[in-house]
Formats: sequence, C-alpha cells, structure tokens
Amino acid sequence: MTEKSMRERMLAGDLYIADDPQLHQESVRAQRLTHRINTADPGDHPALLALYAELFGAFGEGSWIRPPIQCDYGYQTRIGARSFANWGLISLDVATVTIGDDVQIGPNVQLLTATHPIEPGPRREKWEAAQPIVIGDNVWLGGGVIVGPGVTIGENTVVGAGSVVVKDLPANVVAVGSPARVIREL
Repeated sequence: MTEKSMRERMLAGDLYIADDPQLHQESVRAQRLTHRINTADPGDHPALLALYAELFGAFGEGSWIRPPIQCDYGYQTRIGARSFANWGLISLDVATVTIGDDVQIGPNVQLLTATHPIEPGPRREKWEAAQPIVIGDNVWLGGGVIVGPGVTIGENTVVGAGSVVVKDLPANVVAVGSPARVIREL
C-alpha cells in the first residue's frame, strides 16, 4: 500500500504539510491567475470571465467578482449562477468552498477553510488540515463577514456586516455578531 501524497491528504481533509512541490505549483498557478485578474482592465469583461473560468472549479453563468481577489488554489472554489462578490474576496480554498446561485457577497469577505492543530507540537511541525464551506442559494454576506472552516449557511440567510460565522446557520434567518447568532427568522 502506497502512502498518500500531501495533496491527496489535503483533498481528503486529512492532516497534511503544505510544503509540497505539487501543492506549491498549484498555489503559484492560483497566484498567477489572481495577479492577472487583479491587474486586468476592469472594463474587459470577456477577459475577466475567461480568467475566472480558468481559476475556479466552476463559475456560473451571470456571476461576477470585482477584483481584487485571493485564493489558495482556485479549483477548490465553485461559484453558482448569478452570484456577485464585491472587492476583496478571500477564498482560502484548501478544502472546497461552494457558493450557491444568486449569492451576494459584500466587500472584504473571508471564506477560510484552513485549520491548524491546537497542540503546539504538530503545529510547530507545520501540519494543517481544512474543512469545507458551503454557502446556500440566495445568501447575502455583508461586508467584512468571516466564515470559518466547516460552516454551512442555509439558503436565503442574511449575515450582517462584520459577523464571524463559526457554526452552521440554518436557512431563512438573519444572523449577526461575533460569533454570529440568529436574531430573526425570515
């Protein structure tokens, strides 16, 4: 039985070490593409759409992102149809980031899948892991929202600006705060 590569470990959600030649190549690819996106003529929509299609695992019809954007790998982020992200989106897509259809994302939103061991030894040895993020259809994330690893946000939910989401949110609610808590049903 052969030992899994660090990339295979990462994709499986296992602990892995990011200092791996294949992961480095994939990260550099994403950095090059995001650099091209972030420095592109903002009026050249066809070029930007082509770059989004090349970077992301999926980029739905009618979706748009206002640069600048940053991500770890790009192919781990999937964006549905008719979704919009304002300036400054960060998708730390070590695990999958799934953004549904008709999602509205405010400026400077962070989608953070990466985790690190709490114990100091493994953390010092550079072990890390990740948990997927799922943003349901028709969700609105206000400006500056931070979504942590392993979080699912149900459809039609609104998350207030500046909130930090560390636990799943159900569908059809308004949530605010740090940590985000439900304050109203829709």
